[in-house]
Amino acid sequence: MKNWIGISLGDATGVGPEVALKAIAAEAGQDETRYLLIGDPKILRRLNGEFSLDLPLKQFSSYQDPGRFFIFNPLAETLPESLPAGAPLAANAAVAALHEGGHRCLRGELDALVTAPVNKQAIIRAGHKFVGQTEFLSELAGAQRTAMMLLGTDERGRWLRVALATVHIAIKSIPERLTAAKITLAIELAAQSCRDLGLPRAKIAVAGLNPHAGEGGEFGDEEITTIAPAVLAAQKCGYDVIGPLSGDTVFHYALKGEFDAVVAMYHDQGLAPLKAVAFDSGINWTLGLPFIRTSPDHGTAYDIAGKGIANPGSMIAAIRLAKQLAANKK
Repeated sequence: MKNWIGISLGDATGVGPEVALKAIAAEAGQDETRYLLIGDPKILRRLNGEFSLDLPLKQFSSYQDPGRFFIFNPLAETLPESLPAGAPLAANAAVAALHEGGHRCLRGELDALVTAPVNKQAIIRAGHKFVGQTEFLSELAGAQRTAMMLLGTDERGRWLRVALATVHIAIKSIPERLTAAKITLAIELAAQSCRDLGLPRAKIAVAGLNPHAGEGGEFGDEEITTIAPAVLAAQKCGYDVIGPLSGDTVFHYALKGEFDAVVAMYHDQGLAPLKAVAFDSGINWTLGLPFIRTSPDHGTAYDIAGKGIANPGSMIAAIRLAKQLAANKK
């Protein structure tokens, strides 16, 4: 059975349309996956020609239509030919594409959704309440127990998988907003992600918040009061988890294969090591949604948009993970 992978094109003034087209062109010969590109058809057709990709793009009308590469515009009209970076029209179109893709997944029409980059500031300035694509899709699906996982491989093919206990909050707010419940959820979803990937085990390491994991309370007590109790509770529930471990070494051991995933306490604690080893191939995977959602781990890159030089590596990796998860689920 052929998978249907939806790709919401993100901000049309960024690199989303470019990397999406390059990625599916690179993946076209790998299998018989069918793709639904959700976004502006005029931009896609122009870029398809400019970059000599020659993909046989067709307007979508039915899932029974012959072909593999389809475009669906969630708006009534196409976007203007030339828009400044972060234009409100592009931001509105990005939200509409995300909304459309999420609903198609919820209806069971798509096997997975891959989301191209958006610009949060542009979306907010266009009048939307928006924290991020992860939060948007979680609210759309009514999913209360979700977490962000970032994963990727280094040049030697070694995986690093990082689930985040907290995401888009200020550093100064972390100690008061980091709870045992959030850590427990990240542990549970990280373990489930290992099963979804078909890994032979689900050994999870939990990072500490403070330097040297607090040094027994000398550098903060969150490890004693919050993190260690969450780890202990998870162990009692049967999870193969250890921690809190010092944040300056845990990722090294995970990359060596001693752990299958790491639970990081905050955004940059997890993303800095991930991007150090997998900058061009990192993937953002939303855990806990009722459908599969992945995304390239980079932004809109307005400065290089439309120049034909955007690296599609992260988008290719996101599509491959979406296809793998869909196949495992079936």
